[in-house]
Amino acid sequence: MTMPTRLPINRHVAGRVAALFTLLMFAGCGAEVAGGAAAVGAMQAKQARQAQLQQAQVVDALKAAQDAGVARAASAAD
Repeated sequence: MTMPTRLPINRHVAGRVAALFTLLMFAGCGAEVAGGAAAVGAMQAKQARQAQLQQAQVVDALKAAQDAGVARAASAAD
């Protein structure tokens, strides 16, 4: 008489284990997505700050050009 090599598995327990593995898999995916979203958010915030700095530089350059034009017009009028 030979002993069976496979252990009998309770189907209820096997179902719970499968559900647990599925839950852990999706939880891991959720953490990865959340981490990715945080990284994207930080990158977008950095880009927004850079855009604001660039906008300020453009506005300063336009004001300087306008002031120079007014000064040239005033000296031409004299």
